[in-house]
Amino acid sequence: MTQKKEERIVIIGFRNVQLKDINGFLEQFKEANIGASVQFFDAKHIAGSQHLYFAALHALNAFDKNITISNNLAVEAILYASAQRQIKKAVQMLGIKENSSELAALIMTKNDHEKFDRLSQVIEMIQGERDDTVLELTDKKVNKIKKVFSISDLEVEAKLKKDGLEKEAVTDLVIERMALLVTKS
Repeated sequence: MTQKKEERIVIIGFRNVQLKDINGFLEQFKEANIGASVQFFDAKHIAGSQHLYFAALHALNAFDKNITISNNLAVEAILYASAQRQIKKAVQMLGIKENSSELAALIMTKNDHEKFDRLSQVIEMIQGERDDTVLELTDKKVNKIKKVFSISDLEVEAKLKKDGLEKEAVTDLVIERMALLVTKS
């Protein structure tokens, strides 16, 4: 039986996280050898859980089809989430910073049986309050995300004529940019 990709994806949020040493923070996950691909994002620039879900699906598909930009699934996920082909730009756009207090964690496991164990490990290792509401696209986040993804008011207006809600329009535009990443050279 083939494992469905969506069964291997976990997206969680944290608030009140204090990152004094990002390299140390990331190193602890590397040393823990969690057995899953884990990528962290500054939740202020995430356009809802759908944003990370589709980034994960694109990254998993890229590895399945051998059309990756990078050789690491977690890196591939941040590239897709940012709609960038350059790791440095992707990290500047969506990566965690020392002033990031709201984090999104994307966990991609080999199978759905291990996903809850990996989730527990990540939750234990992060010093912060578990809170998925940081993933939600709020009115406050809309302008930041439009700026980060270079989404024009004209694009949003065109989407609004079809869908009617600004937050959903912005999320859709971010997801469209991610889907177009494979066409960029």
